[in-house]
Amino acid sequence: MMANRYKDNPRVVGADLYNEVRRDVLVDPNWGWGNDVDWYAAAQYAADKIHLEANPNLLIIIEGINWVGLPIDGFPHGRPTLSGAEFLSHTLMGSDKLVYSAHFYSYTGPNHSGANGIGETHDPRYRDLSATDLAKVIEQSATFVALRNDFHYTRPIWISEFGIPGRGIIGATDISWFDNFLGYLKTNDLDFAYWPLVGFLENGYGNGWALLNWDRQRNVSDGLYDGNDWRRDRWLELVNATSASGPIGNSTKWSMLNVDYSDYAKSHFLSKSDWDVGARKAACNDDMRLIGISRKMHRGLCTDAMYGGQLLDSSAPSVTVTNERFVSTDWAATFSKLECPANHYVIGYAIRGARMSSVSCAKTKREGGLGGNGRTIWFDKGDNRADGNLGGEFALSDYKGQCRTNEYVAGIAYTLRGLNSGWPAAIYCKSVFEAASAAVRQSHSPAPVIVLHMVLGALFLVGAHWV
Repeated sequence: MMANRYKDNPRVVGADLYNEVRRDVLVDPNWGWGNDVDWYAAAQYAADKIHLEANPNLLIIIEGINWVGLPIDGFPHGRPTLSGAEFLSHTLMGSDKLVYSAHFYSYTGPNHSGANGIGETHDPRYRDLSATDLAKVIEQSATFVALRNDFHYTRPIWISEFGIPGRGIIGATDISWFDNFLGYLKTNDLDFAYWPLVGFLENGYGNGWALLNWDRQRNVSDGLYDGNDWRRDRWLELVNATSASGPIGNSTKWSMLNVDYSDYAKSHFLSKSDWDVGARKAACNDDMRLIGISRKMHRGLCTDAMYGGQLLDSSAPSVTVTNERFVSTDWAATFSKLECPANHYVIGYAIRGARMSSVSCAKTKREGGLGGNGRTIWFDKGDNRADGNLGGEFALSDYKGQCRTNEYVAGIAYTLRGLNSGWPAAIYCKSVFEAASAAVRQSHSPAPVIVLHMVLGALFLVGAHWV
């Protein structure tokens, strides 16, 4: 694979998996449906393959879905971009190696294919939007992943394509879009790549989109800084913008676990062995811990909140718990309890069908160990999430339980009684601050869900911005 070919080249720092995922003649790509055109799953598979078999240091760039539907008035169609990530984001083996990506051009639109004539609809193009509406659409479809903190989808975004011709007749609405778009990039300090960087001319004529042109007939350069490109001053303002400067402080990490269709174990520590043979397994990154889980979908939420990435003692073996041998107190009466031993925390879990099968417990290297007292969080009758639902919606339409950010999951309870199928019903939350024992039951209204498949497309060279 290309990632393996360039793994020793320090200038190759990232892989863009596929360019502009879109509908073919008959079939739309999707984000999380679990079929052969599931782009979410395909990107996840390719990313894991690269990190495990080629280059664990490579940034993985995942574009959203560029187009779905038939561009005909009255028929469903649109440009989902990264909107699917709000409820179903990727978690890579390397927790800091994911970058999302999106493309924007004036002649396209949130529901406009960019076509003229055949394939053209009456939907607005991006150039038809005011600066305010343009900013709103861009954030809702793409840049929310970078501009909102403390969500499972919070990751850097790279605007890997945008552009406009620098010569010829340029419409006023296109120029206005360009100014508004550059303003948005500067205001939000977004990373970008212009398309295209290099182009060719013939006697001064040809594609005027490139920043740098070479005229093959006249044997001269004719680009951005050669006197006849209206974009020059705007470009200089963009690359010299100072709306944001200085180092960015470390922020809390969040990620989600999705076992809808297959294993989702993202721990190198646990990948050394199959800790529950035949079961479907989910595990947090090594620098994170489980903090929440959903009931029937079995999705998980991971974080490094409060403790950072300093919990795991990778020199100690993990402990797989399939019974109540480590139960310290009856924190979920009449329910089966899977509880970690002292000074261990839940980093992963496994299911068989709908039933909880085991939890995988990692030992802490934290001086003084972990807290002994805990509290029970029930979520069998509704959502029960602490700290204002930090981490975001990770299992839409399913009940979820979540510990506080100063706690860790020490156990999961379930039952096969009545109409229950062994779904998780409660979690046991412990804190190093010795929070007093308590049992909490709450009932909230549930909400609706989604998940995805594709292929490695391109590697690219980058300067120092992410190096």
